[in-house]
Amino acid sequence: MLALADFIAAPVEPADFPQHQVRFWNDRWAGEVGLGDLDKDGQIAHFGRFEPLSGNLPQPLALRYHGHQFGVYNPQLGDGRGFLFAQLRDKAGRLLDLGTKGTGQTPWSRQGDGRLTLKGGVREVLASSYLEALGVNTSKSFALIETGEQLARNDEPSPTRSAVLTRLSHSHIRFGSFQRLAYLEQGADLARLVDYCVDQFHPQAADPDLA
Repeated sequence: MLALADFIAAPVEPADFPQHQVRFWNDRWAGEVGLGDLDKDGQIAHFGRFEPLSGNLPQPLALRYHGHQFGVYNPQLGDGRGFLFAQLRDKAGRLLDLGTKGTGQTPWSRQGDGRLTLKGGVREVLASSYLEALGVNTSKSFALIETGEQLARNDEPSPTRSAVLTRLSHSHIRFGSFQRLAYLEQGADLARLVDYCVDQFHPQAADPDLA
């Protein structure tokens, strides 16, 4: 991913939160990606303060992308309250991405505070766990850390508690990552992104017999 970062992402800093309390930790998937031995201090260090994992991305990356909102093409989109934190391989050798939600403002936060409510994080943990139990190939809630801030939201009683969520997914790359490069007519970069995705996620698509 670092080879693509200069044209699909920007390095960002996680927010500095006043406190950290582990509310959810996915033991099963932590074991699948080699993080099963992390104790509570390690969980908070890497998934509350987002200190880099050894041998992984040196700094979080917020991805740029385009897409449609309310029927209108919007070229100002991107990770507004999260980032790609790390890439790990599971026991089957698949490359998986750890992406965040609620980790602070980025260049694409617009008027948002870059935060996530604890309620919102709990809802996602429950929903993703239920979908996985049904056999749906979905992202996994990996860690939920309460972060000690009081947030104001206009769609629920406020102030409300804050949290950061980390998801484990097949890829943090969006359809909009391709849309953006096509819109900007960056054909060479678009080809590099396609080649990366084929190589990392769908190597069978490189079979010349499928052409």
